[in-house]
Amino acid sequence: MEQLDRCPCGAQAEYPACCGRYLDADLSPDTAEALMRSRYVAYVRGRTDYLLRTWHVSTRPPTLDLEGEPARWLGLQVRRVEAGGPEDMHGIVEFIARYKIAGRAHRLHETSRFVREDGRWFYLDAAV
Repeated sequence: MEQLDRCPCGAQAEYPACCGRYLDADLSPDTAEALMRSRYVAYVRGRTDYLLRTWHVSTRPPTLDLEGEPARWLGLQVRRVEAGGPEDMHGIVEFIARYKIAGRAHRLHETSRFVREDGRWFYLDAAV
């Protein structure tokens, strides 16, 4: 039996049971934190389709090109979550994502805002 990979989002779960169900099975995350984690995994895996699909229409860019991004994502740490539950309409998730470019380590410290419309969570914007 093939051993499954742990999800890159940092949760103690295998990818198909964690963020894979959102990226590959087209299920919708039920919390803002789950959406943020799955979007991090989409960056790790170069899934622009998922990133654009989960970006709110009011702030979504027309296109997203990750081909030119030489970043190698190393890990995600969620620092703070405000609201963003299954019954909330808004949520905030503060996180730190570590990555390397050309062998040099970097940290992205971001506070992201999310909004829920028609039962689905969307990434709205962020303060870096």
